Amino acid sequence: MRFMTQDRPLLGILLMLGFCILAPLGDAVAKLLGQHIPLGELIFVRFAAQVILLMPLVWGGARMWRMRGRVLRLTFLRTLLHIGGIGAMFTALKYLPLADAVAIAFVMPFIMLLIGKFILLEEVGLRRILACVVGFAGTLLVIQPSFAEVGLHALWPLAVAVIFALFMMVTRQIAKETDPISLQAVSGTMACVMLAPLLLIGDPLGIEGLQIVVPDLWTSFLMLGIGVLGTGAHLLMTWSLRYAPAATLAPMQYLEIPVATLFGWLIFIELPDGLAALGITITVAAGLYVILREQAVARQAAQSSKAPVTQSPA
Repeated sequence: MRFMTQDRPLLGILLMLGFCILAPLGDAVAKLLGQHIPLGELIFVRFAAQVILLMPLVWGGARMWRMRGRVLRLTFLRTLLHIGGIGAMFTALKYLPLADAVAIAFVMPFIMLLIGKFILLEEVGLRRILACVVGFAGTLLVIQPSFAEVGLHALWPLAVAVIFALFMMVTRQIAKETDPISLQAVSGTMACVMLAPLLLIGDPLGIEGLQIVVPDLWTSFLMLGIGVLGTGAHLLMTWSLRYAPAATLAPMQYLEIPVATLFGWLIFIELPDGLAALGITITVAAGLYVILREQAVARQAAQSSKAPVTQSPA
């Protein structure tokens, strides 16, 4: 049985604000651990915590979690993309300042728009295409100082943006056919099943990134924190959409960038330089324009569909 939830925009906005705090905080913890814990172990713990947190909600709430056919195949693909996106982000955080990595990854809305136009053949106006160009230009300004310092590693956040753009498009294909909490629980289980054999094989062979390190108590606490923060952030975003329209909440996601800047300053004594700050400003402005323009187009389409149809006299 499905229950309708009454819109409560203020509650939805507060929940999204919680997401914008937890998500970059999780990235900050991953950056702290990335210098000491191998990447494969870090990703495995991230998904294992997700399973431990969400499976009781699935079973206790009698949620539908069994999948088959097309939904199962797309969930498997979504899980592969999720592993790749998190792995790329954790790698980026080893080399880049927190705010820069998060800001560059926010090129994702532009990539989704371009995929929609050139691959899915969706109608995208010239103004939104120009906003994408401006947004990419701003992203290049953010990348440039980091590229001068760390070389090609500065491009990892672009990989994050591409992977998560594909991740979002796959998620859209199954969103109406799955429960979001069950989807995350099943996806986390799939990820653990895929990653565990790689770690068991990679550790004795000494494959870089696939070793297993026994952490101390404080490091174990931080590793668990990555899973709790990542899962909590996702749940807050999911719940926020129950109470407020996506059009209201979408611009708020850009609050992640100033929050990431704050955590970068407090934890790592990092601040974007002048060129990167200019690039972040341009990227955020272009991204907000794309979101607002998408909303305007959607409203126009809705009004057109409600307009009375007049018939000419025979």
